[in-house]
Amino acid sequence: MVFTGIVEHMGTISAIVEVDNTWGGGSGLSMTFVDSKPILDDVKIGDSIMVSGICLTVTEFDDTREWFKVGFAPETSRRTNCGDWKVGDKVNLERAMNASTRYGGHVVQGHVDTTVTIVSVKPDPPNSLIFTFKVAPIASVDGGEQDPMLYIIAKGYVCLNGASLTVINVDRNERTFSIMLIAHSQSHLNLPLLPIGGRVNLEVDEIGKYIESVVRGFVEQKPEDGDGIFGNLIKQMVSKAVDEKLKTLGVLPPK
Repeated sequence: MVFTGIVEHMGTISAIVEVDNTWGGGSGLSMTFVDSKPILDDVKIGDSIMVSGICLTVTEFDDTREWFKVGFAPETSRRTNCGDWKVGDKVNLERAMNASTRYGGHVVQGHVDTTVTIVSVKPDPPNSLIFTFKVAPIASVDGGEQDPMLYIIAKGYVCLNGASLTVINVDRNERTFSIMLIAHSQSHLNLPLLPIGGRVNLEVDEIGKYIESVVRGFVEQKPEDGDGIFGNLIKQMVSKAVDEKLKTLGVLPPK
């Protein structure tokens, strides 16, 4: 599923069941969200809704479309801040985008990379707030994960609790970054409701992760592997560019 990071509505947690044995609970952790009618007009069982940055599957909803239920996998509980949620908490909601959706944010998957901690909230007169977050190092179990700080850059995107926001400052020594909330966002997101020290779901820009993966694959290529896919690709690009230049100079005849 793909989201934009433009939060449509804030819902409210009405129930948390640790082991839900109903048909919509899946015999695991489930949560029900009320005050959700604005995003449920076209909902179907199996649809994806991003709840505070987490892509979740709708397993049940009522006939009046006032509430919906989702289940949580153990990996989701380990990776995200959903274990901190309580009945009555507000959550940011966004439906998966469709072909006619305006792309107001950035590419968001709803796949949380890690949680970050709010270390400060400061006024930025006349009407904005500057939030600063701390990123803890990730201890990978398989050696495959990279530090999220690699993908956080000033004026780049991050997704925090499901909201697409622009980074205004990065301090790599302190492992912190800051974003700004305008007045509109302050009243339409749940970030201002969280305390100092509260955990927030972070998804870094996916494009940066793909670029890093491609470059890493080329740089870490071993000599015994030969040119490899990336080496051959670069050779073809250089060869084509040289041929075009030689044709322009008249050294090679045009085809």
